[in-house]
Amino acid sequence: MASADLDQLRSAVDGGFDRAVGDLKDLVRIPSVSWSAYDRAHVAASAEAVRELVAGTGLFDEVRIEQVDDEQGREGQPAVLARRPARNGAPTVLLYAHHDVQPWGDEALWRTPPFEPTEVGERLYGRGASDDKAGVMTHVAALRALAETHPDPDLGVVVFIEGEEEFGSRSFGRFLQTHAETLAADVIVVADSDNWSTEVPSLTVALRGNVTFRLGVRTLEHASHSGMYGGAVPDAMLAAIRLLDTLWGADGSVAVAGLTSHDAATPERSEEQLREEAALLEGVQPIGSGSVLSRMWFQPSITITGMDAPSVADASNTLLPEVAVRVSARIAPGQSAQSAFDALRTHLEAHVPFGAHVEISDVDLGEPVLVDVDGWAAGEAQAAMADAWGAEPVLQGIGGSIPFIASLVAQFPEAQILVTGVEDPETMAHSPNESQHLGVLRKAILAEAALLARANARPVR
Repeated sequence: MASADLDQLRSAVDGGFDRAVGDLKDLVRIPSVSWSAYDRAHVAASAEAVRELVAGTGLFDEVRIEQVDDEQGREGQPAVLARRPARNGAPTVLLYAHHDVQPWGDEALWRTPPFEPTEVGERLYGRGASDDKAGVMTHVAALRALAETHPDPDLGVVVFIEGEEEFGSRSFGRFLQTHAETLAADVIVVADSDNWSTEVPSLTVALRGNVTFRLGVRTLEHASHSGMYGGAVPDAMLAAIRLLDTLWGADGSVAVAGLTSHDAATPERSEEQLREEAALLEGVQPIGSGSVLSRMWFQPSITITGMDAPSVADASNTLLPEVAVRVSARIAPGQSAQSAFDALRTHLEAHVPFGAHVEISDVDLGEPVLVDVDGWAAGEAQAAMADAWGAEPVLQGIGGSIPFIASLVAQFPEAQILVTGVEDPETMAHSPNESQHLGVLRKAILAEAALLARANARPVR
């Protein structure tokens, strides 16, 4: 991109940045938690606010709110949808983000009110300030800059701002099918990932998939006195602990036959940096083997994320008849979620101790993703990031999962997928004190605006 063109975009982004931050704060004030136990009215209000922001770019004749039921007939959450047709052979770019947020949890753990956006230094604190309302505003502000510097562009643009990503994107597949014609694009930009640091951008090229399920373990018809029968009768907790322990080796690596790893090089990251970023307590050692990033990007992991059992305060001297846990496995790119689940189920059934009764239910599968970076869009994106950040982007993997990307690939196999984002290692998305680094936001907006300008100048048909 010519330096004069980049300077014009930078001027437009800088001139509109305070407005973008103000709009972001307004979005953060809406507690748009999409989980079923929370008020849907807040998600609806958030969708309407996003609709007004997208309409305000002036690039679309119509911006509408759409929702569809999922495959079980449950009502989906509202999404914002708009399309500007391409002209003169220009490509079409779809911009994806989500406007729903995670629950805020224990408010006492927040240093600032979760839904009162608060600037502290270079960071804006609040639930959704980064994940993913900053992604929404990256799209909106980049479109504003494009409209200012390229009035009436030939570029085709689709905006799709989802309303239930944090609740598993349950209606996502049916939404894609229902609105396939509107959503069709040459390039899909998913603004829901992170960056290497606040100074170095990233393009995410690999994501682990996920397999989660409820594991129930029963040994007794009813609770029995632990003093009377303990030592002779296995309770469900003992059986569950023994069974779960078989999932890992002595070093904490996954020990389930059939779960595979992906073989790829990774940048260097020290265990000291891992310890600091993950907040390991003094004396606690990292787990697994191989490079630090291969463990998080390209190897499977298994975590027990919840347990149904009496609390310590409510514990009585009884042998528990049943225990249930939530098993959450991350699976490496290159393995299907179904084959990973089959391996886990086979392992658990083969290692049941004491003849305990085991039941697996509430299964949720999400496919891993390997992004093809050989297309023109990935090259333009990397060049745009380098221009905006003043640093070459890192092609990175992510230990987390974004299963809907696999759905996008399946629905639009010819589209080029770009996974970008506005987070950084200190964002703490999903946690108390989530925040957005405002310098990163500014550079992310400029990078996306530069990408759109580059695409506008690159006819593909």
